[in-house]
Amino acid sequence: MEPVFWHQVWQQGQLGFQLAQAHPMLCAQLSCLPVGGQVFVPLCGKSPDLHSLAQQYQVIGAELSQIACRDFFAEAQILASQNDAGTFTLWQGGQYQLWQGDFFELPSAAVEGCQVIYDRAALIALPAEMRQRYVQKLRSLFPKATLLLISLEYPEHEKQGPPFSVATEEIYRLFDFARVELCGLRNLTGQGFARRKFDTTSLLEKSWLIHW
Repeated sequence: MEPVFWHQVWQQGQLGFQLAQAHPMLCAQLSCLPVGGQVFVPLCGKSPDLHSLAQQYQVIGAELSQIACRDFFAEAQILASQNDAGTFTLWQGGQYQLWQGDFFELPSAAVEGCQVIYDRAALIALPAEMRQRYVQKLRSLFPKATLLLISLEYPEHEKQGPPFSVATEEIYRLFDFARVELCGLRNLTGQGFARRKFDTTSLLEKSWLIHW
């Protein structure tokens, strides 16, 4: 998706993907992740997942929207500084660093020393032609990493994303350089996704632990 699309989403408050509490699959799998240090969250928005991660990590997020970064700190009542960092604005406060700008331009210095990644809403936010590029960017930023990934699956002909359906076969193909383990499944058929209703005949969320 083009940046203008996501800027409009935040400007218009169309936050159907936003949960009120931490994602249950993150809560279930958090203990499986390496403890301590830093965690990186691409396309983080103002997700409450960040607060759960902050219980055991310094949190580094990448987010395009100034509104999302501003609202995250305001709603958490955390005073944040803002500093220019090349083409990014770096928001810092408490346990959090949010790099506001284009994820695909993120410098490796932003995640130096970090080896843990959490992706609840990045891969499924991207159309097929951008997902390979996204994984390549992760691999360039992280020579070694443990990734907790949450994916979504539904019949693609029944709905247009985002969020997009990313089939199991594609997960294995995208991460063919890594060890991929399916660790959770939620059947959301008839329940919808976050605040959104999905009129699809099936809707599955899957969590994956991916190591490289």
